[in-house]
Amino acid sequence: QVHLQESGGGTVQAGGSLKLSCTMSGLAAKDNSMGWFRQVSGEKREGVAGISGNGLLRYAEFVKGRFTVSKDDAKNTLDLQMNSLSPEDTGTYFCAAQKDHMFGGWILRWEFYAYWGQGTQVNVSS
Repeated sequence: QVHLQESGGGTVQAGGSLKLSCTMSGLAAKDNSMGWFRQVSGEKREGVAGISGNGLLRYAEFVKGRFTVSKDDAKNTLDLQMNSLSPEDTGTYFCAAQKDHMFGGWILRWEFYAYWGQGTQVNVSS
C-alpha cells in the first residue's frame, strides 16, 4: 500500500523560510510523478510545485523564484524549500504521488494524483 508522510511545517514570520519533506513508501519516487499542493479551509486545493515521472518540473506562478522542489530517488523523498514566505502562503500543504509520468499540464492538477499524505500546516505571520 502506498503511504506518504509530510513533515517540516510550522509557524514562521513573513520573509522567513521553511523546508517541507515528504517520505513515500510502497511506490518508488524514481520514474513516478510527485507534487505539492496547498489548501486553506473553505477554499479549493491548488498546485504548488511538482515533478513528473519523466523529469518535467512545474511551479505555480505565485511561487516562482521563491520555492524550489526537489526529489531524492535514493531516499524516496520529495522536498519543498520555501523562501520569502508571506501570509498568503499560509495553509495545509499536501504531498501527492501518481504512478508513471503525466502530461506537463496535469502536474499541478490535484485530480490526476491517486496517493496523498495527511498534510502539514504552514502558518506565516506578519
